[in-house]
Amino acid sequence: MKILLKNATLLDPSSPFHCTIQDVLISENKIVEIAPDIEKDDAKTIINKNLHVSPGWFDPGVSFGEPGFEERETIDNGLNVAAKSGFTKVVLNPDTLPAVDSHSSVNHLLKTAVGSTTSLFPMGTMTMGAEGNQMASLYDMHMAGAVAFGDHKKSIASGNLLKITLQYVQSFKGLVLSHPMNSELSVKGMMHEGATSTKIGLKGIPSLAESLQISRDIQILEYTGGKLHIPFVSSESGVDLIRQAKKKGLDLSCSVGLPNLFYNDTELESFDSNFKVFPPIRSKSDQRALREGLLDGTIDMVSSMHEPMNIEFKKLEFERARAGTTGLESCFGALCTIFPLEKVLHFLTRGSERFGVKVSKIKVGENADLTFFDPDINYTFEENNILSISKNSAFIGSQLTGKVIGSFNNGKLTLNT
Repeated sequence: MKILLKNATLLDPSSPFHCTIQDVLISENKIVEIAPDIEKDDAKTIINKNLHVSPGWFDPGVSFGEPGFEERETIDNGLNVAAKSGFTKVVLNPDTLPAVDSHSSVNHLLKTAVGSTTSLFPMGTMTMGAEGNQMASLYDMHMAGAVAFGDHKKSIASGNLLKITLQYVQSFKGLVLSHPMNSELSVKGMMHEGATSTKIGLKGIPSLAESLQISRDIQILEYTGGKLHIPFVSSESGVDLIRQAKKKGLDLSCSVGLPNLFYNDTELESFDSNFKVFPPIRSKSDQRALREGLLDGTIDMVSSMHEPMNIEFKKLEFERARAGTTGLESCFGALCTIFPLEKVLHFLTRGSERFGVKVSKIKVGENADLTFFDPDINYTFEENNILSISKNSAFIGSQLTGKVIGSFNNGKLTLNT
């Protein structure tokens, strides 16, 4: 397959063609030529009046459903959604049934994803069945291709278990995830604990539930060494603790979820269950601290926090609804609404090496791993913009800026047509 991108603005600081308008010729899965004017009659030509191209984007934590919850999302459709949303590399959370806790389960996911534009990188659970009791077969999963280990959105209650795990994975440089939430302080909580939760009468989850867990995990990491990642940090106090730990030189990274950057807890006054996410959308001061932490590098990466949820679990009273929102389709437009384009692309392409995922470059001879987009389109995000099987999105009705045109990776082209 030959692909010709015409008059594309190339955005890649590592490329000699950064911020220039060029034609790009792709043959099979390689960039074979970059020049101001290329003509190839046998190539599929992509023309857009405001075509921009960057290295392919990365999401460090998405949920699909398969196996076990295919009614929410299948791997095949989920990867297609990711490709059409500009993400050519995604880490898949292990929140499936059965849980991803063995060599065979990791291998199954990798085989299922073969042939897609978007590359899937499985995460294994840290404990057997994600039950928090016994360490899973981490080395076996590592050998099968798992890029990290964590019990998705389940707190590790046992500090000793986290200590042993961090010590064990050092033998193969494994990455451990610890969800930043104290289960006792967050029990039955439905939103951020603050003025809004008091006003509308919903049980809240205090920021203390996050900062207490992060503080414990950082102290354990300082004692054991190893590599620790904290997903979906949501509070100002959590960001401050991570910033201090990084200044000490600890091997620590973290991510933030898209809803926590875009919204604050006043949105929940509508009792719209699409705003029920976990960790919860917090206060304006927390939102501001998360944005600042992302800009100064304390927060390493952004996740769309994509979590499809079937309708019978979302179209309920707020108290009874499940937490979760889709995010892949709205991620680029939401980020471009609150940050400059240059920063957005940096957020969406950094952090992959933490998971052992190669960074792509726009250079001749490199593998073509590219995202195509128009950063200047303003639009209202509607339900018909949701490509996932499940339609639970907190972003419906939001004004966004920037649309994805398509992506190319693994010798495959996916376009929004």
